[in-house]
Amino acid sequence: MKGVRYIVGGLALALMLASSATRVQSGQASNQQRQMDAQARLQKEVRHILVTEPFYTVFDNLAYGVNGDRVTLQGQVVSPTLKSSAEKAVKSIEGVSAVDNQIEVLPPSPADDRIRRAEFRAIYSAPGMQKYTFQAVPPIHIIVKGGSVTLVGVVLNNADKTLVLSRAKSVPGVFSVMDQLTTEK
Repeated sequence: MKGVRYIVGGLALALMLASSATRVQSGQASNQQRQMDAQARLQKEVRHILVTEPFYTVFDNLAYGVNGDRVTLQGQVVSPTLKSSAEKAVKSIEGVSAVDNQIEVLPPSPADDRIRRAEFRAIYSAPGMQKYTFQAVPPIHIIVKGGSVTLVGVVLNNADKTLVLSRAKSVPGVFSVMDQLTTEK
C-alpha cells in the first residue's frame, strides 16, 4: 500500500507541476499577445498621425518604424516645418517613449520645384489616373532631389504602374526616375 501512495502522490505532484507550467506558458503567451496588440495599435496611430499632418503633400514621403515603444521616422520632405511637426505629433502619442527623427529635408531648388509640378501634371492628368486624386493625399508621392525623381506609393495594378513610370520619364529635365511603387494586386 505504501508504494501505491508514493505513486499516487508522485502523479499528483507531476500534475500540479504540469498545471503550473501550463499557466506560466499561458501567461507568457498572453503577455506576448498584449505586446503585439500594443505594437499594432501604436503602428496604426503613428500612420494616422503622419497622414493627417497639415503640411504633408504629394511631394513628401513619410515612413516610420516601430520597435516596442520607440518610433523611427524616415523619408523626405520639402518643408523643415513638416519634419519637426511630424516628430512633435508622434511624440504626443500615448505609449511612445522616444522618437528618432531621420527625415531628410530636401534642399530648396527652383529647378526641382519645376520638376515636381511637371511630374504631378504628367502623372495625375494621364487618362485613368484621376481616380488617385480623390484622396486627401494622393497615394503616388513624387520625391525630387537634384533632378532625380523617386516615385513612392501604391497603385492598383501593374498597368497603372507602367503608365505612371512612362509619364514620369517623359518630363524634360529629369535625370533619372527610381521606382518604389507597389501594387495592390
